[in-house]
Amino acid sequence: MKKLAIIPARYASSRFPGKPLLDLAGKTMIQRVWEGVTNSNQFNEVVVATDHEKIASHVKAFGGKAILTKETHKSGTDRCGEVIESYPNFDIVVNIQGDEPLVDAEQLRVLIAAFEDETVEIATLGSPKISIADIQDPNRIKIVINHQSDALYFSRSPIPYERNAEGYPYLKHIGLYGFRAKTLAKLVQLTPTSIEKTESLEQLRWMYYGYNIRVVETDIETPNIDTPEDVEVVLGKIKSGKL
Repeated sequence: MKKLAIIPARYASSRFPGKPLLDLAGKTMIQRVWEGVTNSNQFNEVVVATDHEKIASHVKAFGGKAILTKETHKSGTDRCGEVIESYPNFDIVVNIQGDEPLVDAEQLRVLIAAFEDETVEIATLGSPKISIADIQDPNRIKIVINHQSDALYFSRSPIPYERNAEGYPYLKHIGLYGFRAKTLAKLVQLTPTSIEKTESLEQLRWMYYGYNIRVVETDIETPNIDTPEDVEVVLGKIKSGKL
């Protein structure tokens, strides 16, 4: 299988403009993501998909590959969908968000391994390491899976609701996605749905139209950078060597 890693990196973030170019102990965030993915040795090619020439030029300056994509894309998935048009001979595509400077090679390995099952079209990760605070936090997405480890539902709410018993093994979503390239090309053509808009979770669109999502369990969770407050957490790990 030929495997392509795509790192969407959007400059015009409403909460954190220019975030991919943020300096993290001597390297930009996007360079740390690119190096982490490249050094995992899991991919035939790694490319940054961005909406801004400043990011593209920076990536090329440190030796990476970047493709300028449309500014109108609503999600990283849509940006990946544009990129794969330039890679018709690749089988598997993995979307690694550009705000994951501590991306872990083992996470990438187990995600890709899911596609050894020929029935898997989409795969993502879930962690059983979840606190009570995580369960109640709408920014921590919860997953319920079936006996084949395919997702039944993703939600910002605590699912399932513990009406008759306590101690349910909740599963927290880790936002890395792998796709068969031919499946991704179809997903980006789907019309958004009301359930997706209600929860603000695009994977619910794919499930609504009948696509299964295989969930691979992992104990590894690395911090991403959504807000300026997250920067100190990541810098602490970089400086302590806990990469």
